[in-house]
Amino acid sequence: MLGNLLGGFIVILVGVNLLPTVADTVADQSASDSSLANVSSAGATILGLVTLFYALGIMSAGVALCIGGLRNAGVM
Repeated sequence: MLGNLLGGFIVILVGVNLLPTVADTVADQSASDSSLANVSSAGATILGLVTLFYALGIMSAGVALCIGGLRNAGVM
């Protein structure tokens, strides 16, 4: 139980610390003056949502680990 809870908190901590790096990389790639910004309008929309999907993935992974630990302990 404690291992799952600790693992969930570590996942959240590492993911939150990497979030600015992901957001900066997405902003650099979607800039209009970038040489790699050769994407269509649909691709640019999806590229803009990468940060949101990353944050949702980190949140769901951490919550799933914590709920699994609580379920094993019999709390949930």
